[in-house]
Amino acid sequence: MSQQRLQRERLLHPAADVLEAVGRLGRVMLTTSRGGATHERMGTVERVVRSGLGIRLVGAAHDAEIDAAALGAVILDRTGRMKDKALPRLDFHGRDGAVLFSLVGLDGLEPFDAGIADLRGMPAEAAVPAAPAERGEMAEADPGAIPFEVARCAGVPVGIELQREGLRQAWSGIIEAVKPAMGFINVMQPDFHLHLRAGAVAAWRMRAGRAGAGGVELLAENAGGDWIGLVVRGPEAALMRRN
Repeated sequence: MSQQRLQRERLLHPAADVLEAVGRLGRVMLTTSRGGATHERMGTVERVVRSGLGIRLVGAAHDAEIDAAALGAVILDRTGRMKDKALPRLDFHGRDGAVLFSLVGLDGLEPFDAGIADLRGMPAEAAVPAAPAERGEMAEADPGAIPFEVARCAGVPVGIELQREGLRQAWSGIIEAVKPAMGFINVMQPDFHLHLRAGAVAAWRMRAGRAGAGGVELLAENAGGDWIGLVVRGPEAALMRRN
């Protein structure tokens, strides 16, 4: 008999074991943020592949690599809603206690609860209210938008990846739309969203030979010259165009 779930629980299982259940949750969004960039993949996780401490989430709509050694507590939160739709989630914390990434159930509570029915938990403390997302001031020609607009105009496939300690998540395909809105540069695809805060990227550092023959890798850097974890890969002939 399954337990009556609380609104918030600290799961009593290693994070790697919790990830094994992800394929049973229906459509999920893996969302993670760093340096003003939020990278989201949406869809069903078709396979969870474990190799030592490495875990891969694989599917037509998912491409993530996770280092289990970087993971700490997992918090189940069933309080999330958007209008009338329930959006339960699993918050995977890093060893520093901060949330490294979240898996949000997009099909509501029923499949989500069914998928984690075998996982036990204990009451978790109330969540600290999230601070409003910091919005940047959109410049007329924000450097952060350049490779996305160039790739969209060229109609060439590119890869967009966000790396954090213990996590790498990627998407690849042809960019259909780049939409500046509410202080963010937004790349919107059916199975992928990138929300890049205006002003978060001051420059792109190029590394050639990192994306196959004729390919280039662009690393997003902030105003201090620090890499923010965001990478764009694609054909050099297309990405380095300026007109």
